[in-house]
Amino acid sequence: MKLSDIKVQKLFQKTLFGVLSLFGIIGLSTSILLIYTVNDYLSAEYEDNSKDIAKTIADSSVDILLNRDLAALQSLIDQFVEIQGISYIYIADETGEFLAHTFVPGIPAEILADDPTSTETVERKIDGMGHFVEVGRPILAGVAGTVRLGMDTGVIALKVQRAIGRQLYLVCIIFAVGVAAALWFVKLAANPLRDVLAYAVALARNEEKEVSSRGEVLERKDEAGQLARLFLYFSRGESRDDEAPPGPAGPTA
Repeated sequence: MKLSDIKVQKLFQKTLFGVLSLFGIIGLSTSILLIYTVNDYLSAEYEDNSKDIAKTIADSSVDILLNRDLAALQSLIDQFVEIQGISYIYIADETGEFLAHTFVPGIPAEILADDPTSTETVERKIDGMGHFVEVGRPILAGVAGTVRLGMDTGVIALKVQRAIGRQLYLVCIIFAVGVAAALWFVKLAANPLRDVLAYAVALARNEEKEVSSRGEVLERKDEAGQLARLFLYFSRGESRDDEAPPGPAGPTA
């Protein structure tokens, strides 16, 4: 479609603007809803996965803690920290003493200042490392200690962006198709009006050749045809008291 093809009559410009505004509002509201929905869903999914991993570590470390095999405990959490998104893991006993952790070179001050035996989910910012969602799981109902792990929110944000990006492609395609369809339908509705105006101008200028070339507008069965026949009726000076102008029934000229 050429730019010249989408030029419409002024009568339909407000209609076109309204249709485009409606598509814009729908697209914007859908995108915002999509962003929040996907973000909440993926964030909740990652948090649930983190809790499942913490439970697995807690269940696997019971025998190790009973045997006080700290080397095996360290080896256990080192394996889980390789999972994408898991940034750190640490285990503390019931007194709050750290038994094993994956921090290098040492435990950050933000972790030391908090209660390592807590099992609440918290959002934590660690200087030099970033932002994390930290979950906890008790070991033997807290009698043997607590395992806590932190998930990098940057990984979550990246996953959310990728998921949203794929959905927005579809929204953009629908929006583009909708705009093109709106332009086409408005242009389709404006064409008969343009033909009637051109026919009326030809009648006013008494251009017989132009009138004849545009005579097909008289054959239309819609309002455009009725209006064209009305112009022809008055242009011939046939208005008399005993003869009414062409009405909705659509008499031909």
